[in-house]
Amino acid sequence: MLTILFDGIAYGMLLFILAIGLSVTMGLMNFINLAHGAFAMLGGYVTVVAMRSHDVPFVAALGLAFVVPAVVGAVLERTLYRPMYGRPHLDQVLFTIGLVFMAVAATDYFMGAQQQIVQLPDWLRGRTELFDGALGMGHYRLFIIAVCALLTVALQLALTRTRFGSRLRASVDDARVAGGLGINVNQIFAITFAVGSGLAGIGGALGAEVLGLEPTFPLKFMVYFLIVVAVGGTSSIAAQFGAALLLGIADVAGKYYIPKLGAFVVYSLMIAILVWRPQGLFTRGAAR
Repeated sequence: MLTILFDGIAYGMLLFILAIGLSVTMGLMNFINLAHGAFAMLGGYVTVVAMRSHDVPFVAALGLAFVVPAVVGAVLERTLYRPMYGRPHLDQVLFTIGLVFMAVAATDYFMGAQQQIVQLPDWLRGRTELFDGALGMGHYRLFIIAVCALLTVALQLALTRTRFGSRLRASVDDARVAGGLGINVNQIFAITFAVGSGLAGIGGALGAEVLGLEPTFPLKFMVYFLIVVAVGGTSSIAAQFGAALLLGIADVAGKYYIPKLGAFVVYSLMIAILVWRPQGLFTRGAAR
């Protein structure tokens, strides 16, 4: 039971890092970016190529998994995404879904359809048993929890305790007034989008060994990203974190105890929560 709880926490924190960029663009920028999973896939493939072809250490490859998707996200935000900010949500959905299929096709063409394997360093391959085997902690999952916890704290502090965070909130509340006060709204949104893409890249790199990495990755896990955002609401980082942990634990426990039903448990939980609190589980005043 403790091992299932531990694995569920690790999986939930991974889902949080994968989904937080989507939460930021939807909650703060009011833009529906369903191509978010493509940036996660990019981070995973950057890690695989860097380690396999250039002998880059795993931790350094994680840094590249943030930088490359962040740069690509900044470029695409400036050239493709920005003109879509004022368009209806349906246009945004269709546009970003099209980008997903383009990313899947391009990845399949250049990298092949086979699943990619990440060769973890020896210090991440072990396992520690506690309480006479009642709690088994894989070292790699411990590493995932530590990295995701650090990223969560850093992101929360950046949004609530820094000048950039206050400027971002001002830009979201009223972009015209913020611009009149001297805030470069376009630059703020570009940085936010790039950071969200970079976080997705790290999530994809960390999740390559747990979730698997193949060209259909953005399509396979798109629903999970949306579930985290829908259940947590878009009001705060803490809400997303709580929702991701809840769903991660429910998914792991459901697949362990009722393997024949697969992801039925997590989908049932999502429906029940959204019927009870349509605006999200952790959003104030959301219950009917």
